[in-house]
Amino acid sequence: MTRALIVTADDFGASAAVNEAVEAAHVGGILTAASLMVAGAAAAEAIACARRLPKLGVGLHLVLVDGRPTLPPDRVPDLVDGRGRFHDNMALAGARFFFSPCVRRQLAAEIEAQFEAFAATGLPLDHVNAHKHFHLHPTILGLVIDIGRRFGLAAARAPVEPADVIGRVEPTSTGLSGRVAAPYARRARARLRAAGLSVPDQVFGLRWTGEVTADRVAALLSHLPDGVSELYTHPATGPYDGSAPGYRYRGELEALTSPAVRRAVDAERIDLGRFADFN
Repeated sequence: MTRALIVTADDFGASAAVNEAVEAAHVGGILTAASLMVAGAAAAEAIACARRLPKLGVGLHLVLVDGRPTLPPDRVPDLVDGRGRFHDNMALAGARFFFSPCVRRQLAAEIEAQFEAFAATGLPLDHVNAHKHFHLHPTILGLVIDIGRRFGLAAARAPVEPADVIGRVEPTSTGLSGRVAAPYARRARARLRAAGLSVPDQVFGLRWTGEVTADRVAALLSHLPDGVSELYTHPATGPYDGSAPGYRYRGELEALTSPAVRRAVDAERIDLGRFADFN
């Protein structure tokens, strides 16, 4: 079977540092896709960048936590705090999404507004995912599927990361994130596919979030399973306002532009592409 790989940068539009890294990693590296924060501080710059890069697959990075809404805060009062930002407590927010019809209506309106904002860019919608994987929440996922259909949504991420592959790449690697997310991700993948959406067979980056290095990528390429895989990353030229503490942003950019990684792609005969290339 063919081994195909989508290499995605999340948080496109969050800052100039992210946008610069996305362009550099696509033009001079293995990056094939980027997920746009439509209300990000540098979203307009990201959109202009994407228009210069017609082979970059740009999708919607749905933001419902750790950011600002696309709608005015008074339109979604139950989704935001006193500063007009989304609530940071994902567990509490998730419970309200599930149990409160009023909150669900505001949630649906905000998700639709983000799809509309993406459509207004004129860019083809390559895929969708959510900041901090919040689309694994069943209420959010259902709204993404229903609303996304009206905007031509064809592909999405379900972060099912095979632990056996990670173990072969890095036998000493441990971490709870993949194991905790796994059952939710598998259910999301099944639900997305049942809705007719294309979803990669496996996703990498969960165990290494903020620490995707050239050595790890090169080793992963030699163990990449058959089918379509996605590697998601967070490249930037350096930390920025709102960036996550401890993330090695520049290191991830260096991994994506590493000549050794490029050689490994060629040696392993891996097909790089966007989500749209493998639908």
